[in-house]
Amino acid sequence: MPVHDHSTHDDHHDHRPDRAHAQGHDHAHSHAHDHGALAAQANGRALLVAILLNSGFVVFELLAGWRAQSLALISDAGHNLGDVLSLGLAWAGLWAARRPTSDRFTWGWRRASVIAALINALLLLVAAGAIGWEAIGRLQSPTPVDNRLVMIVAAAGILINSASAWILTRGQHRHDVNMRGAFLHMVADAAVSAGVVIGALIVSFTGWLIVDPIISLVIAALIAVSAWPMLKQATGLAMDSVPGHIEPAAVREHLLAMPGVSALHDLHIWPLGTTDTTLSAHLIMPAGPPGDLFLQAASDSLRERFGIEHTTLQIETGAGELPCRQDCAART
Repeated sequence: MPVHDHSTHDDHHDHRPDRAHAQGHDHAHSHAHDHGALAAQANGRALLVAILLNSGFVVFELLAGWRAQSLALISDAGHNLGDVLSLGLAWAGLWAARRPTSDRFTWGWRRASVIAALINALLLLVAAGAIGWEAIGRLQSPTPVDNRLVMIVAAAGILINSASAWILTRGQHRHDVNMRGAFLHMVADAAVSAGVVIGALIVSFTGWLIVDPIISLVIAALIAVSAWPMLKQATGLAMDSVPGHIEPAAVREHLLAMPGVSALHDLHIWPLGTTDTTLSAHLIMPAGPPGDLFLQAASDSLRERFGIEHTTLQIETGAGELPCRQDCAART
């Protein structure tokens, strides 16, 4: 008995057919799309503001770096340009995720946000490698620069990137790895700018030109350390692993504790994108299909407790051995 609760539409509606599917499948679908749509809109606006702020700063930093003959500023501007492109990828991922469904793309383009998150994580690691490579080069041949101009521009970079990071946290979905990647890019940029300021101050007072590349190496390591967990999480999402904020054992126990459920099998929990999660499971209920109210309650409880927006449940009585594709040995 399909039960659809589409909270995305202004006119809330339920579809309740009078009969079950011919094969005895009961489905409960529950969507928290109002919250998801609002979060996506907030994320999109936050990303656009961050893109505009950082695009302007890249141009300013390039011109200042050329005037100060500072390879540090020019390199940082290149790093910031890469992050602007990364923010653009994150925005494109959100846009694609909101594309309507079709007969061919039945989930729409939600998986595009996962692809964007993967690219973001890889870009962070590439940026860390580029900074480290440049720092090693400067260790071998330090170059004097206009430290006063470098400090002014780098301080402006701290403000711009910190403001961008704050804007992104205001629009950030709680579990959105894509937005987290964009946020980490901005934090990394602020850290790089802070390192440039500190290095310029030390060089101004001591004349130790080697300080700048040492700080750059430390920053590169910090960026890599912060990017690695995000890469692992994005890879897991791309491989349809259970999202990190959901414990599969707890979901299984929750389903088994529902009235009338004696066992279950074929439990699957996977991400639709970087924010939405779906679940399907076969429930063994000896008393037979419990009706729409049970299915709706099950969907609501999974959404409220675990953040699972879309649920499909197949009801079986256990009277006969139905075909089982997975978890067949452990019908628990």
